[in-house]
Amino acid sequence: MNYNITASLVLFKTDIEEIENVLDILTRSKLNLKIILVDNSPTRILEKQIPVNQNLEYIFSGANLGFGTAHNIAIAKSMKDSEFHLVLNADVDFKVDILEEIYAYMKEHQDVGLLGPKIHNPDGSHQYSAKLLPAPANLIVRRFVPIKSLQEKMDFEYEFKFFNFDRIIEVPYLTGCFMFMNCKALKEVGGFDERYFMYPEDTDLTRRIHQFSKAIYYPHVSIVHEHGKGSYKSKKLLYYHVTSMIKYFNKWGWFFDEGRAEMNKRALAQFK
Repeated sequence: MNYNITASLVLFKTDIEEIENVLDILTRSKLNLKIILVDNSPTRILEKQIPVNQNLEYIFSGANLGFGTAHNIAIAKSMKDSEFHLVLNADVDFKVDILEEIYAYMKEHQDVGLLGPKIHNPDGSHQYSAKLLPAPANLIVRRFVPIKSLQEKMDFEYEFKFFNFDRIIEVPYLTGCFMFMNCKALKEVGGFDERYFMYPEDTDLTRRIHQFSKAIYYPHVSIVHEHGKGSYKSKKLLYYHVTSMIKYFNKWGWFFDEGRAEMNKRALAQFK
């Protein structure tokens, strides 16, 4: 069966209320949509709590595979059966009609491989989800140099804080909590790079898609994202974050990354 959209969520001891909320939104869509849940939890306890639906597939991975590897299980199915694939977190909330709008936009703009919406925090403030490609200094200062003025100076350009996010722009890095992708673009790049357990896989995927098609920030629809910033609270998640970023810079380059320089320069040129 061919679907307009397939959507995947990766679960790991996830709050059932969050899962139910996202499933309720997705199942109310008028589009032909299939949901794939990939459960990285140590047991199948969530399976017993998830509402049964003919357009929902539950996959128990049997291990904590990480974010990108688990989503790739769903993406592999989607590239065969669907026009577009949506990667999303369980801790997001949005109105169901935004799916129809972004689906129509992407159908009309086949040169766009990836779309990210405007994202708000639960308190209504703006969440900076569109970014430049990071350099090592971005990670070091944001995580290990607690000087607010220096962090703000670095983030001003890195997170486009000079911009009011009122129009469509091309960006080299979009946050992974809601990534709406053309399956043709996914076939070009092959999904997430599985060397990362979690964190920079969205950076890496956006960057690779951007090499073949457009990756855009689309402010005409919005979602709410809880954004727990787990690596700021957990030493284990901090370890995953740092080790995955080391793998990212080993892949693309630490201080000499011509691709990063070119893509960031092109992104900033949109504002001149």
